[in-house]
This record gives sequence, structure tokens and C-alpha cells, in this order.
Amino acid sequence: MKITTELIDHISQLSRLRLPEEEKAKMAGDLEGILAYMDTLNTLDTSDVEPLSHVFPVKNVLREDEVQPSMDRGALLKNAPAADDEAFLVPKTVE
Repeated sequence: MKITTELIDHISQLSRLRLPEEEKAKMAGDLEGILAYMDTLNTLDTSDVEPLSHVFPVKNVLREDEVQPSMDRGALLKNAPAADDEAFLVPKTVE
């Protein structure tokens, strides 16, 4: 794929970058190099390679869910500037 200055302008607009003219030529060369490398990778036979989500064999590394008692509601509401028996009271912000 040939990288044109129009494509560089489009990509820089999408990424909200302003590239000086001298950097546009370098960017075009860099992008062509990346695409050439991707073409090289596409020639590899990966039919016998299992798809991976991680390089290491990671299983569920999260802890088990355990029910634990929470803090007392009254103790939490004691520090509120305004509260009723169940919740914090805040000023209305949306009409």
C-alpha cells in the first residue's frame, strides 16, 4: 500500500496532530515500513498455533467472592452533614 500525503493528512487529522511538512515524509516512510513488516508477518504459517489471550498460562487469578459484613449504616451517616435514616442528603443539582 502506498502511503500518500493525503493519507498522512487524514491520519493526522483523526489523531488531532499537526505535522510539519518535513515530518510528513518521515511519517510516510515509517508507516510504509510498518505495513511491509505486517506483510512479512502475514506470510507466516500460523495454522498450528493456538490463539492466546496471554503469553503465560493464566487462569482465574481473582480471589473468590466472600460475603463480609459491611460498616454500620448509622456510623457512616453520623459523619454526614445532612442525612435521614437511610442515606446522605444532598442538594438537588438537576432540575
